[in-house]
Amino acid sequence: MLARAFGLPLEVLLSLAPKSTTAPVALGISEAIGGIPALTAVLVIVTGIIGAVTVTPLMNVLRITDWRARGFAVGVAAHGIGTARAFQVNPVAGAYAGIAMALNALLTSLIVPLLVRWLV
Repeated sequence: MLARAFGLPLEVLLSLAPKSTTAPVALGISEAIGGIPALTAVLVIVTGIIGAVTVTPLMNVLRITDWRARGFAVGVAAHGIGTARAFQVNPVAGAYAGIAMALNALLTSLIVPLLVRWLV
């Protein structure tokens, strides 16, 4: 909605929609809804890197100490790259990040195409 408010072209909006899921799923969604898969790939990677780099300091500042919550949050927000980072930090966090990443991919692939039809 924010990208739409800034007047970005429709193809860019459609490429942004699936950016918070894992790359293979995001590329498939982007292609199916009329986005630019190459742009979506870049956005997915940038999202994952930013999430992986910021998750530990952010969770520390927020004083979230439960490894399950930390892992789930990074799995949803930073998909594969974040999940790999979560496994480096703690095995429980990594396991929950993997579960969250899979659930995010499933729900994103079901919800984004419906939302795009409604918003566009």
